[in-house]
Amino acid sequence: MIPANETFNGTFPFEPRFNQAAGFRMHYVDAGPQHAQVVLCLHGEPTWGYLFRDLTSRLSTHYRVIVPDHMGFGKSETPADRSYWLQDHIDNLERFVLSLDLREITLVMHDFGGPAGMGLAARHPDRIARIVSVNGPTPFGQASQLERLMANAAEAPWFQWIVQAHAAGRLETVLGELGFNILSTLKLNGFERNEVISDSWLRAYGSHFANPSDCLGVIGWAKGFALDAHRFEMPDAAAQRAISSKPALAIWGMADRTLGAAHFLPLFSELFPSAPIHRLPGVSHYSFEDAPVAIASLIEAFLQQTTQRALA
Repeated sequence: MIPANETFNGTFPFEPRFNQAAGFRMHYVDAGPQHAQVVLCLHGEPTWGYLFRDLTSRLSTHYRVIVPDHMGFGKSETPADRSYWLQDHIDNLERFVLSLDLREITLVMHDFGGPAGMGLAARHPDRIARIVSVNGPTPFGQASQLERLMANAAEAPWFQWIVQAHAAGRLETVLGELGFNILSTLKLNGFERNEVISDSWLRAYGSHFANPSDCLGVIGWAKGFALDAHRFEMPDAAAQRAISSKPALAIWGMADRTLGAAHFLPLFSELFPSAPIHRLPGVSHYSFEDAPVAIASLIEAFLQQTTQRALA
C-alpha cells in the first residue's frame, strides 16, 4: 500500500482520506467545495486515483470531486481474505457512496470503473445525475453486451495475454511482480505520450504492487476474466429507464487497443442514443494520460451545459 501522505514529488497533492464502510481501509480524495455538485471518478486496471490528478485539479475549483481507490489499488488496503471480482468492487463502491450519502452524482468512469459505476447506477439510479464514459464500458443489461465484450476480448492484446497466461499457469506469477513490470503492462494496454514517463510517474503506478500479496487486486480482475467470475449488475426496467434518461457523454481515445471503440461506443449509444460522443484520434487506452487537458475541458463543458439546462 502506498503511504498515505505520498505525493510523488507534488504530482498528487491531495489530502488523503479513508473510509471503512466496505470493511477495509479505502482511500479516497475529496477535493473542492463540500456542497457543490459531486463528480465521482472511478478508475480501472491497474491504475488508481492518480489517473485523475489533472481532472481533479481542474474541476475541484467549482465541483466536489471524489476519487476512491478500489480495494487492492492505490492507497487502499489489499485484504488477503477478500475476493476481487467485479461484484465485490460494486459492493464496496455502494457501501462507500451510501456512507457519505452522495447524491446527484456525475459518474466519470475509465476502464473497469465503467462496469463498477454502472453497477452502482443499477442499484441506485436515484443518486445518479450524469454519466461520463472515458474509455470505460457502460454495460447495462443490453442484449448485445456479452457479444460485444467477447468480440473485443478476441482482438485485444491484454485480454489475449490473460487467457494465454492463465492457461499456462503463469498469470499470478507475472502479475504478482507488477511493481517490476508496471511499464510493460501499461504499454500493453496502451498510452501514446511517452514523455509522461518519469521516476515519479513510475513510482505512482508501480509502488502499490511491491510484493505478490499487494497484487491481489490486479490479479483478481484478470483472473476473474479468465474464470468468467465477474458478474455484471443487471438493472431492472425502472433503473434502465431512469439511467437512460440522464445526460451522458462518451469520450474515447480511438487508438485504444484494449477497449475498442468499435465494440463499446455502440454499447454506449444503445443506452444513450442522443448523447454526444467525442472521438480522440491518436489517444490510447489510458486516455487521461494521453489527453488530460482535452478530456478535462470536454467534461467541464458538459457539466456546465447540463447544469444550465437543468436550471432553465
